[in-house]
Amino acid sequence: MIDKVLKNVQVESKANVYFDGKVTSRTCYRQDGGRFTLGIITAGSYTFDVGDREVVQLIAGSAEVLLPGEENWRAVAAQESFEIGADCKYQIRTDGVAEYLCDYYKD
Repeated sequence: MIDKVLKNVQVESKANVYFDGKVTSRTCYRQDGGRFTLGIITAGSYTFDVGDREVVQLIAGSAEVLLPGEENWRAVAAQESFEIGADCKYQIRTDGVAEYLCDYYKD
């Protein structure tokens, strides 16, 4: 579970804006140098390119994801997570607003 208040992090003030502002996030860094983003996804369907391996946890709302190598969409809701391997693409869709925290890992 993600804490409501994240302590001892640095936040980049410049937003990451995707799909004409329908998906936005802020890049953050933990004291140990770990990188993550906090963001929102508004109603729609989106395809993301992945560089580093990602673990995405929904903070609020719900969505469906289609992960690489899978044929069926998977439902995810607040407090649930999913993982995407490095150097691939995945799809995500939602009917409302989903908030997320995405951790990045260099393998």
